[in-house]
Amino acid sequence: MPLQDEPLSRHTSYRVGGPADFYTVIRDEHQLCGWVVLARELKLPCLIMGRGTNLLVADKGFRGLVVENRALDFAFDDTSHTVHAEAGVPVAVLARETAERGYAGLEWAIGIPGTIGGAIVSNAGAFDGSMADVVRRVSILDQAGQIRELTPRELSLGYRTSRFREKASRGEAILSANLSLAPESTEVLRRRMIAYDSLRRERQPTKPSAGSVFKNPPGLSAGQLIEEAGLKGKAIGEAQVSPKHASYIVNLGSAKAEDVQRLISLIREEIWTRFDVRLELEIELVGEWGNGQVH
Repeated sequence: MPLQDEPLSRHTSYRVGGPADFYTVIRDEHQLCGWVVLARELKLPCLIMGRGTNLLVADKGFRGLVVENRALDFAFDDTSHTVHAEAGVPVAVLARETAERGYAGLEWAIGIPGTIGGAIVSNAGAFDGSMADVVRRVSILDQAGQIRELTPRELSLGYRTSRFREKASRGEAILSANLSLAPESTEVLRRRMIAYDSLRRERQPTKPSAGSVFKNPPGLSAGQLIEEAGLKGKAIGEAQVSPKHASYIVNLGSAKAEDVQRLISLIREEIWTRFDVRLELEIELVGEWGNGQVH
């Protein structure tokens, strides 16, 4: 049975967010399909989340069913250097496992806290690599309740976006993915991942966050613009523009989602006023917000 009125602050990397009407954890694709179909039959809004690392959940919570995907199976095909992974597999775990097996292509994901499904939704990437480089096929439950496979062309993978961020595809559920990698020395891969992990620890804040809040505008750095605007370290309530990386907003301890949202609005307004640049969100706002909007 799903939990009722489960605080989503317990399940997001921001450590903020109000209650979900219903909350459940699934362990395989069959369970995921079952809950999604049931929610549709009951006309309940349904949010599928991985580790809650790219979400800002409203203080009022989410009216509907939240499904946490913990489907963790993956399997290798050594003849083709491919891996089939369920959407709930942590991308950093798969990066480590593929490198240990001598598969190159996911080293950039070491230290990224999200899941394969979430990484596909946002076309996650770092260090000049991204999911678009390795995804060859994605299995989904479509809006008609059918399981089908999508090709890279159908995924519309772009800079921190995909078809799953388009309104028309919001009801689709990612089940699994096939990734195509390349053979490489395990020692080379190990050294590369150590270097990436070191750079990530050096550059990124350790306080609770959802990663980089803003996409980089074409040819520009969102973090640099925010810093040049004098907003590095700016705080509203317990939400703060990280003194370490200005594209991050961190929770100093007891932030509310509203604190983060107000800081986001302030930053966007200031960057537009000063530089005539509109910052787009990399994170996703979810739930019932005080301005009457439901995401």
